[in-house]
Amino acid sequence: MRYEALLFDFDGTLLNTNELILQSFHHVLNERFPGQYQVADCAQFIGPSLKQTFDALAPSETEQLIATYRAFNEANHDVLITEYPHVVETLTALKAMGAKLAIVSTKRNDMIELGLQRLGITALFDVKIGSDDVRHVKPHPEPVELALRQLGVTKDKALMIGDNSHDIEAGNNAGVASVGVAWALKGEAYLRSFNPTYIVQDMRDFIPLVKGE
Repeated sequence: MRYEALLFDFDGTLLNTNELILQSFHHVLNERFPGQYQVADCAQFIGPSLKQTFDALAPSETEQLIATYRAFNEANHDVLITEYPHVVETLTALKAMGAKLAIVSTKRNDMIELGLQRLGITALFDVKIGSDDVRHVKPHPEPVELALRQLGVTKDKALMIGDNSHDIEAGNNAGVASVGVAWALKGEAYLRSFNPTYIVQDMRDFIPLVKGE
């Protein structure tokens, strides 16, 4: 195989949580800043950690705003998420080929687990790196480098995959080939501006990519 390990972002990459995240941010911001944000405006906050986002918006209230966000997010998780085509079958095929799979996310481990359980794919992943596991979240290379150490895979044999700028930048910063997914909410052109090594149009594209075809 050309690549031995695939490091996936989770939200917006393997599971369509876009509506859940947008509604969660809107719930918090409409309460804190009434009338200032529409649901669509909240797309700008997808990607960074909650702490980074709320530190920028209301630094003295970060913990309270995070708590409000998480309460809404957890209560509405299963109602607002949807599945992307071919995710489960492709991950299963990659695992059968001998590829090592990891999650590298800016969300907490308990919420990663909730999403993986919803898809029924928890057992497919060798490593899961959440915000609980690192001092610096993406785009810092630390989460990518930690995943590679735990997987026992060298940088030249790994892919960092995601739907947002910080995923591409984390891979590039770590010296790992980066992959943008064309189904990203912010669009393919946006991802290309961060110079990913590859863009995939469909989950099934990972099969030939890993094989080096």
